[in-house]
Amino acid sequence: MRRPPLRAWACAAALVLGTTTGLATEISPSQRRSGFDDMSRESQAMQRDDTANPGMLWVLEGETLWNEKAGLAGRSCADCHGDARRSMRGLAARYPAYLPEQSRPVDLEGRINLCRETRQNAPPLPRESREILALSAYVAHQSRGMPIITGEDPRLEPFRARGEALFRQRQGQLNLSCANCHDDNWGKRLAGSTIPQGHPTGYPLYRFEWQSLGSLQRRLRNCMVGVRADPFAPGSPEAVELELYLMSRAQGLPIETPAVRP
Repeated sequence: MRRPPLRAWACAAALVLGTTTGLATEISPSQRRSGFDDMSRESQAMQRDDTANPGMLWVLEGETLWNEKAGLAGRSCADCHGDARRSMRGLAARYPAYLPEQSRPVDLEGRINLCRETRQNAPPLPRESREILALSAYVAHQSRGMPIITGEDPRLEPFRARGEALFRQRQGQLNLSCANCHDDNWGKRLAGSTIPQGHPTGYPLYRFEWQSLGSLQRRLRNCMVGVRADPFAPGSPEAVELELYLMSRAQGLPIETPAVRP
């Protein structure tokens, strides 16, 4: 079935969601649910089966890159961190994390690139490149099944608060916020699709619409374009702060990387 054009989706969103009044109500922990629960049985089965999940191709490539020496230092990720199945276990469940030397939070892709620059003496990998997605998918995959604990570090609080403000801020020509969809109207249908709660439990994930793996920040930019707002630059402070809030909002839900989504 062909998807409606972006303009049709945007007009439907304005009609269905633009009538929301008042402040959005935050989803209680007892009501939190993954977008996995809103998918068809066939899509759920694809995610569960590592031999059918297309995101596992990136995970396997990430494992190769993990052990591959890079940069002028001639050092691999494994040279510093050893077996990722042990050293990276639980890491993705707490990112974005506060980095003292940066005096701010960094997301997982940003942390990988900092390691490349400072430890491997290698150039940072471009955002959304196959290599950075493969490495971040491989690292995040080691936390699959573990509950998200992002945001527990008190040093993150001012950044998390700014991310929450961005989540609730109406923007773009359609004058909609993230909260209008994912807090106020989750479970309803828009353009034939169920509106999810918007929890980032499986990034980077394979999206049928993209026919590829993509990061959470790519998905955020898609949403911002959908409401006709200027999207945040990849890795920008605003993008990381919004990602931080979304991950903290999903506390307790398990990591699914690599997830599959429509």
